[in-house]
Amino acid sequence: MIRTCSGTLFVPLLGLAIPCVSQADFLSDSKGTLEARNFYFSRDFRSDASAQSKREEWAQGFILRTQSGYTEGTVGFGLDAIAMLGSKLDSSPDRTSTGLLPKQGDGRAADEFSTLAPTAKVKISATELKVGALTPTFPLLAANFSRLVPQAFDGALLTSSDIENLSVSVGRIEKVKARDSSNFEDMTITSMSGAFSGSASSNGMDYLGLDYKLGSRLILSAHHATLDDIYRKNYLGLQYSLPIGSGRAFTEIRYFDAGNEGRAIAGNVDNRTLSTNLGYKLGPHTISGGYQKSRGASAYPYLAGSDTYLFSEMLVSTFGMENERAWHARYDLDFVAFGIPGLTFTARYVRGDQIDPEQVSGRKAANLRRSNDDGTEWERSTDITYIVQSGPLKDFSIRWRNATYRSTYTNSADENRLIVSYLFNF
Repeated sequence: MIRTCSGTLFVPLLGLAIPCVSQADFLSDSKGTLEARNFYFSRDFRSDASAQSKREEWAQGFILRTQSGYTEGTVGFGLDAIAMLGSKLDSSPDRTSTGLLPKQGDGRAADEFSTLAPTAKVKISATELKVGALTPTFPLLAANFSRLVPQAFDGALLTSSDIENLSVSVGRIEKVKARDSSNFEDMTITSMSGAFSGSASSNGMDYLGLDYKLGSRLILSAHHATLDDIYRKNYLGLQYSLPIGSGRAFTEIRYFDAGNEGRAIAGNVDNRTLSTNLGYKLGPHTISGGYQKSRGASAYPYLAGSDTYLFSEMLVSTFGMENERAWHARYDLDFVAFGIPGLTFTARYVRGDQIDPEQVSGRKAANLRRSNDDGTEWERSTDITYIVQSGPLKDFSIRWRNATYRSTYTNSADENRLIVSYLFNF
């Protein structure tokens, strides 16, 4: 409930007394969305898995996002919130751990789970401070949106574009809510098939990011993140685009440098990864691809459940193992040029080799060590999406994602995801 009083706007949810010369913008600029998402997930490990041969679940989710405007004055105050609800439609103890639903102590998926997370915000000119639930998409802190409900972080984030062409991001993250959880908990690192201890938890992450736009075609980036007592990580990025003929050429270079931080409780972190992408867009067609190489004494480190920001990341594998070399290719087609607006198609292929199996757990990796061989992997995927563009079903969408993954160091898999969604704006 929000009620006004003389000279203040009272928000009981956060216990904040917000000054308001006028609350017109706070209310009239408010907006929200409600997404109903029906999600089927199936990952078949074929004959490679010794314990669980398949992960398969079906669930219904609801994601409500509300964003207020700002109170008038030099300093503007506002309030956002995200509410998430997930319900089980089909699951069994031998098919859990899809990332759609929480797994309980008895091995069964929870019937439902929910989260309500508010975010207070303050704005001065082009500088904004948010405190509470956050879903950033930074190179070293990227919330994952690929399951029933999104991953979310709890902390404080200051972003500013007061300096022309420069974007600054400074933050402190204390907790994370996983995609299949109701609770905010300590952050952990992805195990990368046993290379790191996935049970080691951190008290928080400090973040600093700078993005500078040089002209209309070039963007330079420098970001730093420190995950307490686990790793520190630096990122340098370059994005460039150039009109050529009737289309547009583009390239992006991403470089990551990671090492130990504090007590290094998740194990040794020593990784440098170069990830590149080069492409050309002509009308409805976009073709792109690139080279990626990991060096150092460990795999690529990143927060559990988050996105890697590697060009090689696919549905099943991230292609970021120790010393791994990867080549990737992608084709995108927008059917609007053929009279079917809202229909898009993406095909991708990634192949990795030179994987050092020394720190990888499992039978396949042990066989590679005995024969003194490197590991290899490849994955191909297709993604077909249709979004209704107008009429009473506007913003209704259906998406089918399919992947085939084969590996010599870990479990191979065939995967399908079917996502039916309806987005209501208010």
